[in-house]
Amino acid sequence: MNNITTTFSGPSNQGVQVASNSGRFINVNIYDQSACLYSTEGSLNKLPQPDITRQDWCFEKLPKATQAAFNSSERQHDPTCLQDTRVDVLNEIRAWAEGQDERCIYWLNGMAGTGKSTIARTIAREYLTTGRLGASFFFSKGGGDIGHAGKFFTTLAFQLAKTSPILKSYICDAISANIDIKYQSFSDQWRQLILQPLSKLEENSFLSSYIFVIDALDECDGERDIQLILQLLAEAQSLDKVQLRIFLTSRPEITIRHGFNQTSGAKCQEFILHHISPSVIDNDIRIFLEYTLKLIGEECSLDDDWPGEQTIKYLIRKASGLFIWAATACRFICDGKQFASMRLTKILEDNTDSTMAPEKHLDEIYLTVLKQCIKSGFTEKEKKSLYSMLRQILGSMVVLFSPLSVDSLCRLLPNVTKKGVERTLKDLHAILNIPEDQTQPLHLHHPSFRDFLIDKIRCGNSNFWIDEKHTHQQLVDNSIQLMTKVLKQNIYGLRGFGRRAINSDSSQVQQCLPQEVQYACLYWIQHLQMSGCQLQDDDQVHRFLKKYVLHWLEALGWMQKISEGIDAIISLESTAVTHDCPGLYAFIHDIKRFALYAQPAIVQAPLQVYCGALVFAPIMSITLEGHLNCIKALAFSPDGKVLASASEDAMVKLWNANTGVALQTLEGHLERVNAVVFSPDGKVLASASNDTTVKLWNAGTGAALQTLEGHWNRVNVVVFSPDNKVLASASDDATVKLWDAGTGAALQTLMGHSNRIKAVAFSPDSKVLVSVSYDAMVKLWDTGTGAALQTLKGHVSSVTTVAFSPDGKVLASASEDAMVKLWDTGTGAVLQTLKWDMSFVTAVAFSPDGKVLASASTDAMVKLWDAGTGAALQTLKGHLGRVQAVAFSPDGKVLASASSDATVKLWDAGPGVALQTLKDQSNCVKAVAFLPESKMLASASSDTTVKLWDADMGAALQTLEGHWSWVNAVAFSLNGKVLASASDDATVKLWDAGTGAALQTLEGHRNQVHIVVFSPDNKVLASASNDGTVKLWDVGTGAVLLTLMGHWNRINVVAFSPDSKVLVSASEDGMVNLWDTGPETALPTLKGHVHSVSAVAFSPDGKVLASASEDGMVILWGTGPRTALLTLKGHVHSVSAVAFSPDGKVLALASNNAMVKLWNTGTGAALQTLKGHVNSVTAVAFSPDGKVLASASYDAMVKLWDTGTGAALQTLE
Repeated sequence: MNNITTTFSGPSNQGVQVASNSGRFINVNIYDQSACLYSTEGSLNKLPQPDITRQDWCFEKLPKATQAAFNSSERQHDPTCLQDTRVDVLNEIRAWAEGQDERCIYWLNGMAGTGKSTIARTIAREYLTTGRLGASFFFSKGGGDIGHAGKFFTTLAFQLAKTSPILKSYICDAISANIDIKYQSFSDQWRQLILQPLSKLEENSFLSSYIFVIDALDECDGERDIQLILQLLAEAQSLDKVQLRIFLTSRPEITIRHGFNQTSGAKCQEFILHHISPSVIDNDIRIFLEYTLKLIGEECSLDDDWPGEQTIKYLIRKASGLFIWAATACRFICDGKQFASMRLTKILEDNTDSTMAPEKHLDEIYLTVLKQCIKSGFTEKEKKSLYSMLRQILGSMVVLFSPLSVDSLCRLLPNVTKKGVERTLKDLHAILNIPEDQTQPLHLHHPSFRDFLIDKIRCGNSNFWIDEKHTHQQLVDNSIQLMTKVLKQNIYGLRGFGRRAINSDSSQVQQCLPQEVQYACLYWIQHLQMSGCQLQDDDQVHRFLKKYVLHWLEALGWMQKISEGIDAIISLESTAVTHDCPGLYAFIHDIKRFALYAQPAIVQAPLQVYCGALVFAPIMSITLEGHLNCIKALAFSPDGKVLASASEDAMVKLWNANTGVALQTLEGHLERVNAVVFSPDGKVLASASNDTTVKLWNAGTGAALQTLEGHWNRVNVVVFSPDNKVLASASDDATVKLWDAGTGAALQTLMGHSNRIKAVAFSPDSKVLVSVSYDAMVKLWDTGTGAALQTLKGHVSSVTTVAFSPDGKVLASASEDAMVKLWDTGTGAVLQTLKWDMSFVTAVAFSPDGKVLASASTDAMVKLWDAGTGAALQTLKGHLGRVQAVAFSPDGKVLASASSDATVKLWDAGPGVALQTLKDQSNCVKAVAFLPESKMLASASSDTTVKLWDADMGAALQTLEGHWSWVNAVAFSLNGKVLASASDDATVKLWDAGTGAALQTLEGHRNQVHIVVFSPDNKVLASASNDGTVKLWDVGTGAVLLTLMGHWNRINVVAFSPDSKVLVSASEDGMVNLWDTGPETALPTLKGHVHSVSAVAFSPDGKVLASASEDGMVILWGTGPRTALLTLKGHVHSVSAVAFSPDGKVLALASNNAMVKLWNTGTGAALQTLKGHVNSVTAVAFSPDGKVLASASYDAMVKLWDTGTGAALQTLE
């Protein structure tokens, strides 16, 4: 009698009303249905495993929830109805199942604890016996794979296939024809794996009728999934030759009722609960109580008449028609063993009003059981400790997404011991299913206990109430802590990297990745999202991912859960984008890209995440930091004779750059080497390592000269000052250290960054050092004093804007394909393509003389380009957030940039030095504009204001208020008299630029206005809106002149030609449109690259530009006539790098197919194909005389080639 795990009902004398024949559903609500007695399920017989066949192979690929079936081993003790109980309901279900009408779905609904699952198990058992059970799926919230719909249809198909060899063959054919069916939609899975195979059965086949039993659909996670399931199941009516009946249970929730209503033609007649006589319910509960308490009395040697008629009557009133109350009370009494009578008395002493709602009575019995755990003899301190442990254990159990055993739960919760858990749970058998085998998972007896614990009002006792979000956060912390301790590279210690996941032995998986670790790997992100915590850069999530992401992906590979991991990453990315964590978001974005590309390799062999999967890794991906055996850095000596290479093998190697002979192997670092650099005189080599040190070596002899210690985290970069006196090192400890290059003495420690520093560089005069950090800042330092001189802020790339050159002959467009294109406005030909690796460009602007193009990006940087050649001139770093806008002063000497970090920065457009930081607005600065022929600057902010500034002094002059939402853009008329501002309030405002007075409010757009621009003749103002239109306004009167419609997506930018006759607009629809501002005529649409451009390079004389794209095509463009000169076709994979020889006659192309090709730039003829690498080639470089080509690859090798013959000269490993 230790396992009274029953839910009870009994004979019913009340008839059940069913749906009319015109409907397709029968709905019986059994909230007050009669309770019955149950027998428990015996253990299952294990069938012998057949030999692996083609069909078995197909079904092995099909995802399935092993716990879903009604008779799974986890459910073997769950009860079914005993004989002569629930007769009316069961007979009605049988009649429906045997019927021939169109009501293919039977919906049995009832409140919690009314015995729905027991009836479902009874029906499933009966039809399994007769051979007509097609499949069963018993949902359970927090039950892992049975808590969601992800494997619902594939599990049904898997079970259905076992009922008939013919069906198994049909379903196998469907899997073979749709090998990726597990990734397809629910509708495709349902129709291809279930409906179509069933439709192929003959009408007179051995079985022409099946029943599916689906229990507790309301416990399936995802309302939309539930509704879609109902809509798809209703399609069973379409089967002609075979009948499919679907028996479904749930609580009567709105989501499910709405799902039925959304099903075309579905009619459901609802059963009225209060039509069932209370006397029938009480009689059923009486039968159960008398039967169960009699067994308890016999086991505990109590009197024959125990507990007595009056006690039974009182308990019936307390149950209030809820079977789960009666079952819980009996389990509570039974667990008392020799104290059973005392526990019964405790229940009887509760004097709650018997007229209370049934739920209240259930809450009282739960509180009674919980209070029994807290003994009266405990001190207040002991009680407090016990309450805390109880909340931690029960809280974890009720929010887990998949149940865990006692052993696993203890290891997941570091603050509890196994003995503590055992002592805490020993008095909770009434509400928890606690198996004797502690390796088996713990379960709640009924989901209503979860509802009770997490509802503060229902629970009513703060000592037991579970704060759901706090508990999720604790599980996040515990999961990350556990993974940090256990996960490591090559967790099995295998010698080869080709071990296939599908061949991994399950016991070995469990040994290296025990259940609690697998749980943490699979669900930590879901707990993170449920906790509602705010993500931040360099928080514990960011730190965990940076250090353990590859180990985590390896573990998911061994668990065969990589697809679930990718889903979690995508979900985490969608969360991060809404939080203020640009660094973390960028990192997660790269993880997603890497995981998606690498998935096929990791699925087959998880260790490929460290090597072979890199073939699929996006170029410049943040995720790639730390991959096994990669060459981290290369450096030539000043005379070009020696090449130094740094690797993750913790070594530095010196090579003869002419012969390829290995000169030295420099050993001494304990961990990977991240950077190497020669001193300007070539005598000293410096190396930086993860072991937190910098080492100085004699470049001639390889002897170790100095070990510079002082950083407490890995050192990412080292660089010598041009005067050879100072060495700078930058570290993940967020500091830069300056060292005496001769003696190794520490000179300065530069502190100011809040995150890891990735790069440093000296000014040519060695007086200033610049540092770049993941905190999105660039800092300028005085190398003599160590004082911080300036804080500049960062940048990356893509396409969202356009701008005319001052002479109107060139148009610049920036797009989300990570490119900026320069176009000839006369012919529409592409003149130049400027390529970024990540992010997107938010704004572009030409200098007044048209020679320089400035671009602003979401990566917090501004780039200056030579508009003639496309060469990058400057990268201005200093902003903390995305740069929204850029504008040149009228004389072209000053560039202003506005950022989401709420600052405006003024830069010297020549050297790119920061002049001023203007900060006064409380929110994101969206745009800036200079007043022509003046030092006045206007800025627009998300704080709804426009501010006017003195650009020389950096002082705020005026604040213009009038918009009631974000101000997205500002622009001065060229005569300097009018200022226009555009806002999310759907209006444009015109202001007197001299006085700040409001002149006009232009209304007409239906959505946010984010762009305004004046025509050069000052007569017309153009505005662009999220409503997809551009409006032209008369600046003098404010009247609408034209509404330009042609884009089908958000317009990112508009600009006038210098003569005011042409307007250009660029949109997220990928098009650039030209408009005649007079008669509203659309001119040609300029369309650029189809595929992403992955590499560009100029010839040494600047006359030829080579661009390479991901489709393997390379185009040579003339920078003078700006026409395509040659198209080189030969690569079938993405080209990852291009380089011209010093004389410009040879072009080297590196590809992801592990090859390098050499081409004649004059004729376009292929000269050589260099084969030898075994992985993607990432970089190529010519020697100064052009006779030797060096190539570097993810295979951890550098190869030197003779450019004349194509012969491999050396392999540097």
